[in-house]
Amino acid sequence: MANKVNSSSGGASPPGNAEPAVSPTRHVPPHGGQLVNRFVQGPEAADLLGRAKDLPQVRLDARTGADAELLATGVLSPLDGFVRRSDYFSIIRDVHLATGPMFPIPITLSVPRGDAGRFRAGAEAALVDAKGEIVGTIAVDEVYELDRDLEAKEVYKTNEAKHPGVAYLLEHKDEIALGGRVTMARRTVERKFPAHHRDPSEVRDIIASRGWRRTVAFQTRNPIHRAHEYLLRCALEITDGLVVHPLVGETKGDDVPAAVRVRCYEVLLEKYFPKDRALLSVFPFAMRYAGPREALLHAVARQNYGFSHFIVGRDHAGVGNYYGTYDAQRIFETLSPGELAIQTLFFEHSFYCHGCAGVASIKTCPHGDEQRLILSGTRVRELLTKGEAPPPEFSRPEVAAILIAAYRDAARAEA
Repeated sequence: MANKVNSSSGGASPPGNAEPAVSPTRHVPPHGGQLVNRFVQGPEAADLLGRAKDLPQVRLDARTGADAELLATGVLSPLDGFVRRSDYFSIIRDVHLATGPMFPIPITLSVPRGDAGRFRAGAEAALVDAKGEIVGTIAVDEVYELDRDLEAKEVYKTNEAKHPGVAYLLEHKDEIALGGRVTMARRTVERKFPAHHRDPSEVRDIIASRGWRRTVAFQTRNPIHRAHEYLLRCALEITDGLVVHPLVGETKGDDVPAAVRVRCYEVLLEKYFPKDRALLSVFPFAMRYAGPREALLHAVARQNYGFSHFIVGRDHAGVGNYYGTYDAQRIFETLSPGELAIQTLFFEHSFYCHGCAGVASIKTCPHGDEQRLILSGTRVRELLTKGEAPPPEFSRPEVAAILIAAYRDAARAEA
């Protein structure tokens, strides 16, 4: 990555919500028009790290650490740092930045109220990771009060503490926010999957090198079963390339661990998809479980990675019963033409149908429930825990074997 630092603070929305003009030499435009780059290297990085030793420090946790790197690499363009007050309230109330572009979830950084006096507008602060090592700086523009109750109500549509996203807000409810541009000299996301970890600029280079004019991304935080595979094949029929783009940042404790999921994806793509038309690349974002709002943010991020199409399933990024089945799809209907350049593909629930002798959905299958193989997540976990594979019509045997081994190892660790 070059040493030069570029930034974007918004601007006109990219043209066209119809079919984007995409070619091997012209990528899908970043959201806001410019891919943010707030990383420095070499002498500039050394100078930053040396200067930061004398600055007040902000400790990053798993979420804000991931946010800092994603801000710096352009994943969250047009943001160039943690949001300022005007953007914070504009995002919460209007799903847009104060400068205009659509942005659905505020990306904030806060410090304990008792430490707030150490920071002031117009001065820098050092960003430090969990080990206490300086990784970058924030040029503080504002020190301001957050409204976590309003944020919970508008972004998560609930104030219940059992919602994982709201729980995080409540843990930091009495903190004060720092808004300002970040500059990063070190990575803050552990490279657990180095073969699959790529910044947006790197993904865009791969798309160009493969000559993919249309590239579809699939967001997942679960292992892919046959119904998901059906969606991927349908999407690949109308595009040139498929990128399985799993979220591997912080998730709920009962979600399948990222390492297990990634192994499942590797096996599936290796054995059942054409190597020149499929790619596995991870998305190190910390899950918010914000349902419709997060579906929009996932689309923004995937546009910044250079994808032209994005699969949005039912209850995308949902948790519990906080959101309607189709809310994550319907929220895209509220956008004005041109607010996103990426195209969304909406899919129904899919299943294996014995009557159809294949995977289908309620849009294509004429048969009743008695013909459809539908297993609840609870039932699948019961089978895997007992060392039994789900029917091959539900899950590829190779994927089931990985999951069975993972459940067995987890049971042994608890014993």
